[in-house]
Amino acid sequence: MPELPEVETVRRGLEPAMSGAVIARAQVNRPDLRWPFPDRMAERLTGQCVLSLRRRSKYILADLASGETLLIHLGMSGRMLISGDPLGQFVHDHPAPAKHDHVVLEMANGARVTFNDPRRFGAMDLIDTCNAESHLLLRNLGPEPLGNAFDGPYLAGALAGRNTPVKSALLDQRIVAGLGNIYVCETLFRAGISPLRRAGRIAATRAAGLVPIIRDVLSEAIAAGGSSLRDFRQADGELGYFQHSFDVYGREGEACRREACTGTIRRKVQSGRSSFYCAVCQR
Repeated sequence: MPELPEVETVRRGLEPAMSGAVIARAQVNRPDLRWPFPDRMAERLTGQCVLSLRRRSKYILADLASGETLLIHLGMSGRMLISGDPLGQFVHDHPAPAKHDHVVLEMANGARVTFNDPRRFGAMDLIDTCNAESHLLLRNLGPEPLGNAFDGPYLAGALAGRNTPVKSALLDQRIVAGLGNIYVCETLFRAGISPLRRAGRIAATRAAGLVPIIRDVLSEAIAAGGSSLRDFRQADGELGYFQHSFDVYGREGEACRREACTGTIRRKVQSGRSSFYCAVCQR
C-alpha cells in the first residue's frame, strides 16, 4: 500500500492539472470501490473548482468551491493518472478507456485525471470541508511526521511505557500519521534500533532522536518520487526510485551496508508484516 512519500508524490503530480482548475465533467463508472461512492458523486463534482490539494496521512484531500472536499485513498493498487495537461507538465495524450478506470475527471483546462484501481481497495468520499478532520478515516490520526507538532518530546512521550515493539508503535497511525512498513524499517536501521525492541524500553533521548531520522527518510523518498515495488506509479505514469536506496527493506540474507558491520539482513514477521533489520548493529 502506498505510504506517505508515494501519496505526497501523487499529490504534487496532480497539483499542476487540478489546483485552481474546474472539473468540467466527472464520470463515475461503478457504484463503489472498497466502500460505496457518495450519492450523486459525479453530479456533485461536475462544475466545481478545485481550490487546493492537500494530504493528510495517506489520504489526498481536494478542497472544492462547493464547501465539500474530495477524499481519495489509493488503497493497494490505485493510481491517479494524468493525460493531456495543457501546461506541458505531462506528455501523454488521452489514452483509450481502460477496464479499471473507475472515476474520470475531465478538467476544463484540457487535463484528464483518471482513478484506476484493479483491486478496488481504494476509496473516494465527499465530506464537509469545515468538518473534514472529524471524518471516520481522519479523526484518530496522529500528527504529521513532517509537521511542527511531531517533535522529540512528543515522540518520547508517546513511546514511554509502551510494551509493544517499537516497529508496531511507529506503524500506529494514532501515534504518527502516514508511516508504513518500508519507511519504519529504514528509519530503525539508520537509528540502530531493533524493530523487536519494546518501545517503552527505549531511552527518551534515543526515542526523540528518531524524529529527524524519520523526516530525513521521508524527505529523501519524496525527492526520489516514492518507492515502486509492485503497483505504484507517479501521476505522470513514471515509477518511483527510492527502492534503489533501501538499506534493509527486501534485502533478506544480504550483507549489512553499515560500514564495518559483519551482519546480514534478517526478516521477521511482526503483526503480519515483514520487518527487515540487521541483528548485529540494530539493538
